[in-house]
Amino acid sequence: MKLSIALLLTAGSATAFAPSSLVHSSYSRHLNLATKSDFCKHSALCMSAAEANVAESAAIADKDTDTNATSEFPPILQELREVAMRLHTREQAPREGKAEEPKKPAEPHVPTQADYLQFLVDSYVVYVALEEIVNEVDALAPFRNSGLERTQALETDIAYMCEKFDLQRPDAGKAGSMYAAQLKNMIKSDEDVPEFMCHYYNFYFAHLAGGRMIGKQMSKLLLDGEALEFYKWGENVNGMKDT
Repeated sequence: MKLSIALLLTAGSATAFAPSSLVHSSYSRHLNLATKSDFCKHSALCMSAAEANVAESAAIADKDTDTNATSEFPPILQELREVAMRLHTREQAPREGKAEEPKKPAEPHVPTQADYLQFLVDSYVVYVALEEIVNEVDALAPFRNSGLERTQALETDIAYMCEKFDLQRPDAGKAGSMYAAQLKNMIKSDEDVPEFMCHYYNFYFAHLAGGRMIGKQMSKLLLDGEALEFYKWGENVNGMKDT
């Protein structure tokens, strides 16, 4: 089912995209990103990949700004874009970034294969939760078997990392486990579907878009260029993002 439906569902909630929910990571009724924020902040991989990717991200953001400067976005997408830019620094998005530049560590963290494996395991428990919810809630039936499912790919990648680098599969970290539990407790009735769809759209789109770029960087840094199954979305990736 087309991902644009996710945006239509979330549009039914007046405060679904309240900037305060995103910027301050406060627990709000319609967009609770506190635990997801922790999931990212506690992942050494996410942080180091972001640092490693600053120059490339900035170039792409700048290019996108030039390309879309005169384009018209649907109102809800424009609202999403404006909020997203509040979370980008000027270094990441030279023309539109509004967030303060974080203090850079004296020595940047260099991720290891073990860090990457932990990231994959944490991502796995979140995707398991997302897919279980979609399969269990009747209102979400249109999103089943969409081609976006990632659990099987992650299982393959986790097994590959353990074998390739002689690593033991770790338990899911606190942040990933908490976020997965939060998702599972989110839907009590059909009225809660728009709240869930905010998370569904954000999580899938993040990995489908910028996540692929991070995956390429990690592949070069840690895997000798080997591409993980997690980042293989099929031939028409851009089409998936647009639909």
